[in-house]
Amino acid sequence: MFKKFFFVSIIFFFSLGISFSDTKVYIFASVDDKIITNLDIKKEADYLKALNPNLANLDEKKITKISKESLINEIIKKNEIKKILDLNKENPILDDYLRDFYIKLNFNQLSDFENYLISSTNYSLNEVKEKLKIEIMWNELIFFKYNNQVIINKKKLLKKIENLDDDFIKEYQLSEIIFDRKKNENLGDLIDKINLSIKETGFNNSANIYSISESSKMGGKIGWVAENNLSKEISSILKNLEEGQKTKPIQIGNKYLILKIEKIKQKKVSIDRNEELTKMIKFETNKQLNQFSKIFFDKSKINYTINEK
Repeated sequence: MFKKFFFVSIIFFFSLGISFSDTKVYIFASVDDKIITNLDIKKEADYLKALNPNLANLDEKKITKISKESLINEIIKKNEIKKILDLNKENPILDDYLRDFYIKLNFNQLSDFENYLISSTNYSLNEVKEKLKIEIMWNELIFFKYNNQVIINKKKLLKKIENLDDDFIKEYQLSEIIFDRKKNENLGDLIDKINLSIKETGFNNSANIYSISESSKMGGKIGWVAENNLSKEISSILKNLEEGQKTKPIQIGNKYLILKIEKIKQKKVSIDRNEELTKMIKFETNKQLNQFSKIFFDKSKINYTINEK
């Protein structure tokens, strides 16, 4: 009985915003019975700003909104993973995933990344690992559910490979904003809002605000992509752009994509056609699984009771 009373009291204190030490704690949102406090929001905001320092240029209201949505999404994903997979098991690719993660943030050593976390966020390395583990296992869940629905046109890919020569190939360092519109939302008005945001706050911050892609936490950064891994339509559009320029919205199914070229480089390659085919199949598979990921998440989210301040 004491335990039950203690639990109720804690919830009561939170709901009233009782001050512990000098920090007032109050509930900011909830997903079913999981609460998100203002302290959780602050901690997540610090984490997201560590991933994309430009985020600090946004006003507090926008940063709070982004952080809240990030935590809500994480809770939903974690719950969906638990229904099928064991979150407590050791993940064999976590260390490699972590290495790719901190290298993308321009750190060469894990110790440098850990020091950066200590100085910039309230997250320990183990906590970041747990967040990354959720991302990895969400991808495993999507693969488990949808891999048999991925359609690869090998004939089309082989034709692309036939046109490749042992020569210089162009690579693009890209950032992306993938967005869709709500029911009855005017597409032109939404595009105008995104373009205005890009003009006022920059492309990477706008990705944090508007993009529904997993890359949004990193400011939309997706890294280097070889031109032969791009669709013919996107490749032809990027050929006419220079570093720092962005595309107009490109419709992909019922979603829209804006790409920004951060950098361009030419790479001399000796084409191994079997290896190239493997890379193209992997790229196309990941692209389709990302689309399934968004579909599954949206379907799952409907089943949760989400209360926001």
